[in-house]
Amino acid sequence: MYQILLKEDLVVKVHLFKIAAPNVAGKARAGQFVIIRIDEKGERIPLTIADWDRKEGSVTVVFMEVGTTTHRLAELKKGDGIANFIGPLGKPTHIDNFGTVVCVAGGFAVATIYPIARALREKGNRVISIMGARSKDLIFWEDRLRSVSNQLIVTTDDGSYGRKGLVTEPLKELLEAGGVDRVIAIGPSIMMKFSAKTTEPFGVKTIVSLNPIMVDGTGMCGCCRVSVGGATRFVCVDGPDFDGHEVDWDLLLARQRTYLDEEKLSFEQYQSRGKSGP
Repeated sequence: MYQILLKEDLVVKVHLFKIAAPNVAGKARAGQFVIIRIDEKGERIPLTIADWDRKEGSVTVVFMEVGTTTHRLAELKKGDGIANFIGPLGKPTHIDNFGTVVCVAGGFAVATIYPIARALREKGNRVISIMGARSKDLIFWEDRLRSVSNQLIVTTDDGSYGRKGLVTEPLKELLEAGGVDRVIAIGPSIMMKFSAKTTEPFGVKTIVSLNPIMVDGTGMCGCCRVSVGGATRFVCVDGPDFDGHEVDWDLLLARQRTYLDEEKLSFEQYQSRGKSGP
């Protein structure tokens, strides 16, 4: 069992776990993920590594309550254990001195973009970060992201905090001003799609971190296949980072809806059991 060393409720339905996993912590790099399973009867789900402490032997993950497994995960407390915590998986984000990099985070993906922005800053890049949420009460880790960025822009859909609007608006303005060498956009698929559409006319390399349905995380099940540049790729072993201008977004969005009925039924059964059991 992998013990939960720390639990924090960041905002509504978004939680942080620090997990004792020294082997994973020893090899983790920005952009990678883990596959977790709560118990022997639970499903496997991928969670991006938000941070790690090699000395302590801990790995930090941030997750949102969406379906049955993430709701069950949110019920756990400090001191509880998780049956499986496998990683680090996937290829780490390519970090180099590109020049000026704009990091765009939608929603709780700020936890994913944070270690990437940190690694880019340590490599000597000028990092401009844009973080967006629907409203002020869903903003978290602003100070963390600001600490690893040369400039931070915050947007909210309703204008309750920062700048009113979508993350693509300040992104376009930065591109129009010139001098942007690379963009890394992470968040909901629709947000990443339109971020890539925004950068495409400017010819700026845009990296996205894809989040398809995933089961085993080793490339054997094939559930996470996506089309990139007209070729089939497996996110768990070929990604999760890809060129956003080459992703078949319509296919990705369609595949993400494959099991909506089953996921709904699972959650209804979970609720009917009084939120207990697998």
